[in-house]
Amino acid sequence: MSEMSLPTTQLQAQKKKRKKLLRTILRILLILLLIAVLLLGGLFIYGKTDSGKTVTYQSYTASQGTISNALSFSGSLQLIDSATYTADAASEVRTVYVSAGDQVTAGQKLIRLSNGQIIEAEFDGRVNQLLVSTGDKVAAGDQLVQVADFSRMKVSIRVDEYDISDVHVGQTARVTVTATEQTIETMIDSINYISASSGSVAYYTATAYVDVPEGVYPGMQATISISQSEAQDVVVLKIDAISFDETNQAYVLMQNADGTMRQVYITTGVSNGNYVEITSGLQSGDTVYVEVEVEEDSGSFLDGLFNFGGTQPTMQNRQTNTERNFQAPGGGTQRNNTRQNNGGGQGGGR
Repeated sequence: MSEMSLPTTQLQAQKKKRKKLLRTILRILLILLLIAVLLLGGLFIYGKTDSGKTVTYQSYTASQGTISNALSFSGSLQLIDSATYTADAASEVRTVYVSAGDQVTAGQKLIRLSNGQIIEAEFDGRVNQLLVSTGDKVAAGDQLVQVADFSRMKVSIRVDEYDISDVHVGQTARVTVTATEQTIETMIDSINYISASSGSVAYYTATAYVDVPEGVYPGMQATISISQSEAQDVVVLKIDAISFDETNQAYVLMQNADGTMRQVYITTGVSNGNYVEITSGLQSGDTVYVEVEVEEDSGSFLDGLFNFGGTQPTMQNRQTNTERNFQAPGGGTQRNNTRQNNGGGQGGGR
């Protein structure tokens, strides 16, 4: 049946359906066109915001100074000479020759009992405790008096197998009492080379004797520093300023007159973990640089599409090449280590 033979109402209905379909198709085409425009705009903006990395430079200045390297341990002060005297048998205290706090010398009489026992000091020291008085009844084994030498003590440290080759008898050491902040010069007196540990790392005990001032008592914590090397009146530079090439040769960046950077190779000496001695290549007052890359975070595609203001750059510090070992002029790696040894050599470790 042809259109001409259809009733007028049916023809009008078909025309309306066609117009409606055409409008729908046009709407879809417009939406697709709009999406395409937005996608192209987003790609353009995304390309603009993804600007990559910008290299900037951090400056450092070499200076003149003294630098030292030491092994550092912690421990506690302990008595060397201490004695508590007791009664040999049941008796009575006849005479007390001293008072608590008195300084006594070796051989000095302290107490006499009724059974004839006479207590004498075995060494120079101080009466730390007087536990009886004249006329007191005592039994065998009762404590009478305690004498201790508080003027000379010892500190023991545990040295692990990695550092024991750098510690020697007669080596200079500095003992700093934590509570009083007093530093005492001494030396390593003895080393027990039989390991006292049963773990995966061997530890050895080194002992130093210390003449202590008033106000320092047994049990106080102390830091023991054993000097390894020292360079005085030399050029020093912050370690962060130093870079290394593919052959592990140290260099710094210095600025040319036209603003460009050039590599200057250097040699290093004593290092304390923060600064290093520069033995050649730099002079005091020279300014050097290290690259610091600024990496802009371009974000996701949708960020570039809808965030027309762009994104904020993210700073990434590229100074990751300075964790190296600096060789001393005579060879050997310079370290600045700290070992924790609580209780006079108990505890601690690498």
